[in-house]
Amino acid sequence: MDETETLLQALLPPSLRVGETLLDLTQPFERLTMHEAFLRYVGADVLQTEGDAQALAQQAQADLREGESWEDLFFRLLLERIEPHIGRERPTFLTHWPSEQAALARRDPHDPRVALRFELYAGGVELANAFEELTDSHEQRRRFEADRQRRLAYTPDQDWAVDEAFLQALPHMPPTSGIALGFDRLVMLATGAPRIEDVLWLS
Repeated sequence: MDETETLLQALLPPSLRVGETLLDLTQPFERLTMHEAFLRYVGADVLQTEGDAQALAQQAQADLREGESWEDLFFRLLLERIEPHIGRERPTFLTHWPSEQAALARRDPHDPRVALRFELYAGGVELANAFEELTDSHEQRRRFEADRQRRLAYTPDQDWAVDEAFLQALPHMPPTSGIALGFDRLVMLATGAPRIEDVLWLS
């Protein structure tokens, strides 16, 4: 996060007008955990209710749609109630995602309910997604199998083998992290382009 903040401050003007809002890059970027974001903007404890769609819906005072899972509701609330408010006047790192929403990320050693993952929002745009890599092959196998079982419940005729080569390589990886930062979105912010299509040079 420190490196990303420094990069944006080096590449972008000190302030940018995005629509009717002035985005200030001179101040330290906001760092907001997912738990804090749900409490502030949704009125729900996302960690306490994890896996219980009805409890999350009740706390959020939201109607649970037919067949909507906890994960579906989590992302709907994130999209409808949190994302419109963050990263507007200054960039926001949304950190510490529920561990089930970060399949390849290392859990926080201080709170295993969350994973060391963040997304960066700036000027109403999701600019980057990053996490610390999980290098525990036993934990990764458990996650792969759990994900496989969830998918089989929806599509029982579609199955796939676990990537054994990947699991064998994990213990040899050093502590590492990675980030996917949208270059086209960064250009859109820098130039003030209203649409991402305006800065794409390949079709």
